[in-house]
Amino acid sequence: MTRIASTRRLLAVAGGFPAVLLLGAGLFPATPAGDPATATSTIQVFRNDVIHFTPDDPGRYNTAEVVGTERGRVIVRSLDVRPPEAPCRILARVETRPIPTGSGGVFDRWDRAGDVRLAVPGAPDVEIVKFVTAYGGTTSHEVDVTDLAPLLRGRCTFKGFVDTWASPGWRMDFSLRFVPDPEARAPVWVQPVLYEESLTAESMAAGPVTVPVEVPPGLGRVTLRYLVSGHCTDGIDADEFVSKTNAISVDGAGVYRFKPWRDDCRRFRGANLYTHHWPDGTWSSDYSRSGWCPGDVVSPVTVDLGRPLAAGEHVLGFRVEGVRPKNGNGDFGYWRISAVVEGWPPGR
Repeated sequence: MTRIASTRRLLAVAGGFPAVLLLGAGLFPATPAGDPATATSTIQVFRNDVIHFTPDDPGRYNTAEVVGTERGRVIVRSLDVRPPEAPCRILARVETRPIPTGSGGVFDRWDRAGDVRLAVPGAPDVEIVKFVTAYGGTTSHEVDVTDLAPLLRGRCTFKGFVDTWASPGWRMDFSLRFVPDPEARAPVWVQPVLYEESLTAESMAAGPVTVPVEVPPGLGRVTLRYLVSGHCTDGIDADEFVSKTNAISVDGAGVYRFKPWRDDCRRFRGANLYTHHWPDGTWSSDYSRSGWCPGDVVSPVTVDLGRPLAAGEHVLGFRVEGVRPKNGNGDFGYWRISAVVEGWPPGR
């Protein structure tokens, strides 16, 4: 079986849980006097920042706070995140805008995979919001990410990504809004387990991708937050337009199988300004796809791993069945997948 490096690094333990990931673990001082704990607050992470593809100058559009990496296609910012002390919902808002040319067009008119993710020391990145841009159009999305609350506090490093091959390509805004809500519920433990930009037939040739995880004691239930979308390098057939089974296992036993699929992509025509229009009246952006639509977010799938999954060491397995292998032209199918394990207190 394919094996990914362990994500079990625990910096400190408090009551059986990693203190660095524990909601309400006293990482912040009390709310200052005169600053109501019930006030809604917003943290602006990215604002009008440029994502581009410039291999020899990734920092071309750097600012005092935001740095371009990975040939410019990833922007990075670190800042302190201090949510309200009261229970709250966390709403993540991301907007992507294509950069116009002087001739009235845009530099990148294609649909591009993208995300905003959190860098966690010693662990895979965590996708906060996963999306695909429209064909050269502006999109804006707001997603409830309260289940990531234990990670979204303290010193945080955020990464904004668009899989563009243009320079300049896109501008990105991203913010987190903390809305006090006495009914808000969040896990007490979150462990990143997987972030894979290109899961291929070759990478699964020896079996499922496997990841060890150590579950702390005292949890009421354990769930998996799973984000997935299927793609291909040549724009035809599998794996973008053919449904494939995703199989998830715990300790070698299957716990969940499903086929990611979206058949409602026509709803996003308004954002897909540069999509191809076919003689039969359909647009390229209309086509059903493997878990995504041009111009929309990819929603996480929640998998219940047990009530409770026993404390101790376990191995999670991830496999996509029938991924198209590389052909003579070098084209192939691939999947973008991320996952975190979340532990909930008893009674939740």
